[in-house]
Amino acid sequence: MTLSQEIRMTGPGAPLQRGATVWLTGLPSAGKTTIAYALAGRLRAEGHRVEVLDGDEIREFLSAGLGFSRADRDTNVQRIGFVAQLLAAHGVTVLVPVIAPYADSREAVRKRHQENGTGYVEVHVATPVEVCAVRDVKGLYAKQAAGEISGLTGVDDPYEAPLEPDLRIEAHRSGIEESAAELHALLTERGML
Repeated sequence: MTLSQEIRMTGPGAPLQRGATVWLTGLPSAGKTTIAYALAGRLRAEGHRVEVLDGDEIREFLSAGLGFSRADRDTNVQRIGFVAQLLAAHGVTVLVPVIAPYADSREAVRKRHQENGTGYVEVHVATPVEVCAVRDVKGLYAKQAAGEISGLTGVDDPYEAPLEPDLRIEAHRSGIEESAAELHALLTERGML
């Protein structure tokens, strides 16, 4: 029996479902979280164990007190990466919609997964900043434009887009379900489901 043919069941002595981390990176309001929840719903309907580590929730509960300096952003990403790898190693498909603006921070998370033999894919939700600013789900772009906040990723703070992600989704060109389906196809192709 190959790993992709594992029987997925629960209970004592049952084999664990294969786990993996799916890291969705992109600008604020790019569509990362929306795609993650759409995919999570589909995976749960198929019987997969799934968790979404929403960047906003992590900031509130796991990384409370951290600011938005480069060091604090790196600490936040490493904390999320640790939790994601731990869950994935125990058979959970972990969807991580987090900006994670720095390439070296994301690479450190990938290496943690590789060192532990845990599946990992990086997905760049490549929505242009102009589209994100129109969507402005949380009102961040408006606040930045009004001078109420500074350090907005992709505007007045850097965002290092992945050069070679496992998948690049142009969420401004495709619908939510289409984007989730594209990601589902990648996970299936890689034997991560």
